[in-house]
Amino acid sequence: MGHEFLTGESVLAFDLETTGISTNNDRIVQIALVGSNSAGEQVHYETIINPRRPIPAGASEVHGIYDSDVKGQQDFTHFADEIHQLIENSVIVGHNVRRFDMPLLDNEFRRVGRLPPKPKAIMDTLEIVRRVKVSRPHNLGSLCHRHGISLDNAHTAAADAAASLLLFWRLTIDHALMFRNTLAEIERWLIHGKITADDSKLGRGLNDLEMLDSLGKIRIDDGHYVVAFGRHRGRHLTEVAELDPSYINWLLSPSGIEDEDARRKLREFLSSFTS
Repeated sequence: MGHEFLTGESVLAFDLETTGISTNNDRIVQIALVGSNSAGEQVHYETIINPRRPIPAGASEVHGIYDSDVKGQQDFTHFADEIHQLIENSVIVGHNVRRFDMPLLDNEFRRVGRLPPKPKAIMDTLEIVRRVKVSRPHNLGSLCHRHGISLDNAHTAAADAAASLLLFWRLTIDHALMFRNTLAEIERWLIHGKITADDSKLGRGLNDLEMLDSLGKIRIDDGHYVVAFGRHRGRHLTEVAELDPSYINWLLSPSGIEDEDARRKLREFLSSFTS
């Protein structure tokens, strides 16, 4: 189902709440790391951090953390070791985590005279939705709503981290063909948009999947239906139904899929998915 590239890895969703949006100058007020370690044991790390500076009112209105909440709390120095241990060599998941959360965290480590931790890879859900061309808006709340993921307590570090992890799992399932590669190759694709098109390297290609209809326009992939032709080639049927309903109407007509039995199965599948 698209998760083989993470077998045996520590996978942690990561999110920060901060004093502002400058990765160079702002400070952490809350951090969360949520997921599992390489042994499959659950990890839930969340703590308030004293930024040793006033928290601007605008930032507090977003995340709900005020100067009174951090008063008496330890500063980043106290937590640096345990944060470093969790992130080092882990697969880090998050929304816009490569350009915001990780750079800001790196600067916190450098301020206390420490080298930042190096994750094994970063799986940024913002990069993923852009690579697979999910329609806008791309903020975490909108994406979670679109994919049926609850985001209670939005803009708390743990809630946002957990939501980004659930979104990540959903994206790897809905776009499983894009995640049939090594962790390093997938990260390279997210950053640079380059990934080998050689099906032998990607694992099973479209032509290796079982055909639903007599012409192979629709393929069967671990219980999902994949469009194997046209402008939505390689997309799962449920994704196409969300992005392009008019295309689905055409696909389910004799002009799209000639095989009447295949059209019936697709209608039943879509009906069960939306019910």
